[in-house]
Amino acid sequence: MSYLQVVTKADELLKIRSEVGDDVDIGFVPTMGNLHQGHISLLEEALNNHKVIFFSIFVNPKQFAPNEDYSKYPRTLREDLEKIERACERDCKDKNTQVVVFAPEDGVGEVFPKGYATSISVGGRISEILCAKSRPNHFAGVTTVVYRLFAMIRPTVAYFGMKDYQQMLIVKKMTEDMLLDIIIKGMPIVRDNDGLALSSRNAYLTAEERKVALILPKTLNEIKKLILESESELEKFISDKLLQDKRWDYLQVLNANDLQPLNREKEIIALGAFRVGNTRLIDNLLIYR
Repeated sequence: MSYLQVVTKADELLKIRSEVGDDVDIGFVPTMGNLHQGHISLLEEALNNHKVIFFSIFVNPKQFAPNEDYSKYPRTLREDLEKIERACERDCKDKNTQVVVFAPEDGVGEVFPKGYATSISVGGRISEILCAKSRPNHFAGVTTVVYRLFAMIRPTVAYFGMKDYQQMLIVKKMTEDMLLDIIIKGMPIVRDNDGLALSSRNAYLTAEERKVALILPKTLNEIKKLILESESELEKFISDKLLQDKRWDYLQVLNANDLQPLNREKEIIALGAFRVGNTRLIDNLLIYR
C-alpha cells in the first residue's frame, strides 16, 4: 500500500519536496477537489508511472469572475481523501509509492500569501477564443496558480484532464514559454453511462436539466459524423445550431494542436460550451479525418 500523507501548510509541502530530492521522477495532479472518476483517472495514471506523486486540492479564487461560483464551489475534502486512499490501495504497484496530498488549511493564504502580487498569463489567440470570451480573466488565474504550484512541487510530469482542452493547451504553452522542464500529459475525458462528461458542475443539474445537458455530447458526435461523411455541410450545421439555440456559448471545430482555424491537419477537435439553467458545461471531441 502507498504511503499517503496529507499536508495543509505550504512550509510543510516545501519541506517534504526538499526531502524527496531533485533526482526523483515526480508526478503531479492539480485539482480543485470535489473529485470524480475523471480526477481519479489522472491519479491512476500517475500511480502507474511514478513512485512519488503530489496531488493538490485547492479552490483557486483567481480563476473565478465576481459573478461565478467560487463561494458555492463544492468543498468535499473528507470524501476526496477517501477516494484518493481507495485509488492508492487499489492501483499502487509498489508498496513504497509516496502520495502527498496538498490541501491548504486556510485556502488562499498558503498558495498566495499576503502581499502576493504576480500574475502569469499566456497571450495570443489561444487565450482569446472559446472560454476566454465569456471568462476574460479565467486563464490568467489558472496559469498563475499552476505556475505557483509547479514552483513549489517541481514535478517531472503534470496530469491534466482533456475535458478542459483549451486550459491544457494554455498550461502547456506557459510551460514551454517559461522554460519549465515539465511534461504536460493530457488524459482522456471520462464520461458517465449516458455520455455526459464528468464534471464537478454536473452536481448543480436537476434530473431534467441533466437530460437537456446531453445535447452537448450528442451535438459533438453529430459533428464528428458530419466531418467523416459530409464535411461540406459542417459550417451550415454549426451556424444553424447557434442560431436556433441561444444556450450555446460557443460551438467550433478547430485544429487540435493549436486551436487555429481548420486547415489540412488530420487531428481536429470539436468544442462546445452549453448553458443548462444556471450551469455552464464544456465538452470536446477529438476527431481524426
